Amino acid sequence: MSETEAFRSLAIILGSAAFAPILLGMLPKVRLPEVVLLLAIGMAIGPYGLGLATADPRIGFLSDLGLGMLFLLAGIEVDPLILRTHDGGQAVLAWLLSLGLALGWMFLLARVFDVPAWVAVAIAMTSTALGTLLPMLRETGLQTQRMGRLVLANGAVGEFGPILAMSVFLSGGGSFGGLASLLVFGVIAVALGYLLVRHAPRAQRLAGVVRRGADTTAQAPLRLVLLLLAVMLAASAELGLDVILGAFVAGAIIRLLLPTDHAWFLARLDGVGYGFLIPVFFVVSGMGIDAGVLLDRLGVTLFVFASILLIRGGSVYAMFRHVERRSRLTLAIFSATGLPIIVAVTTVAVEAGHMGHQEQSIVVGAGMLTVLCLPVLALALHRPDTGVEPERGLAPDTP
Repeated sequence: MSETEAFRSLAIILGSAAFAPILLGMLPKVRLPEVVLLLAIGMAIGPYGLGLATADPRIGFLSDLGLGMLFLLAGIEVDPLILRTHDGGQAVLAWLLSLGLALGWMFLLARVFDVPAWVAVAIAMTSTALGTLLPMLRETGLQTQRMGRLVLANGAVGEFGPILAMSVFLSGGGSFGGLASLLVFGVIAVALGYLLVRHAPRAQRLAGVVRRGADTTAQAPLRLVLLLLAVMLAASAELGLDVILGAFVAGAIIRLLLPTDHAWFLARLDGVGYGFLIPVFFVVSGMGIDAGVLLDRLGVTLFVFASILLIRGGSVYAMFRHVERRSRLTLAIFSATGLPIIVAVTTVAVEAGHMGHQEQSIVVGAGMLTVLCLPVLALALHRPDTGVEPERGLAPDTP
């Protein structure tokens, strides 16, 4: 594709991203998640639709940056200390249960129906779209409520767990090579995080300089965050791991360094992410989905959707028995909402030649249905801060 065609495609993609919130604003009674609309617009303008735009490697790289920014912001929102709580432990157990069930279920289906890349599909079934749910949690005020904290716990594990599983099982070097690369990356991430946190008190002068540059054209804090993101993306790519692992870990490190009054900084980071890079990722992802396949094989898509709901949602429902039944059902439905990880996992499988675009369209289509239907259903079921134990899981467990 020529440079002129690339810029034309980019303009159409950015125009689609800009049109989505305007359309949603014109339809205030329609509670449609923006990510679904972005994917649908991408399907319409892509090669399987009107053919108005094409994702060449340059636009694909920009889309990958959007994916990285999505998981960077998710990593910032996740509190690592939540894993030390009772809720965090239950979230880990729920994800492990969902992974075991998904692998067993897909193994059986693969033996009967010859399902390609069944391991990748199984991993995709265990995800929770925390990055997609966060804007909804903020807008509805759930983020500060007990239910919001439960969703954050399951969302953190439901994003980081599949990322680790992808790095081990879907890496080019096999499971052993993926595990070795993962261990090396873990050492790098821990060492980098330790150095940054350990020497942060000695860098007050530098912090002052950076803070003074926050309101100038230098935008020093934002540049340093993007530098850390680039370093972690490069490290994960060099080790043959998926880049979203580096992005998520970069977000976790940034959270440790944030000052108490960091709302102003997150607002600027959201501007770069949700204002530019992340919408590009979703529109470009939609361009790779064949709507004709979804219509022709709607039954299969609904079957995958039901499997995600039962396996991921059912595991969360089973493990959070200390939560009142209605709230537990709400949490399970929230936790079964998944899309970015599904897109990432199926993209890796397609690039490795284990899955075709038709199969990817079906799995991603099922993920779109989870985002389209489940959050709305969960919000309809939710009763603010009732039926749950308010103290359990809010502080680290004590022996």
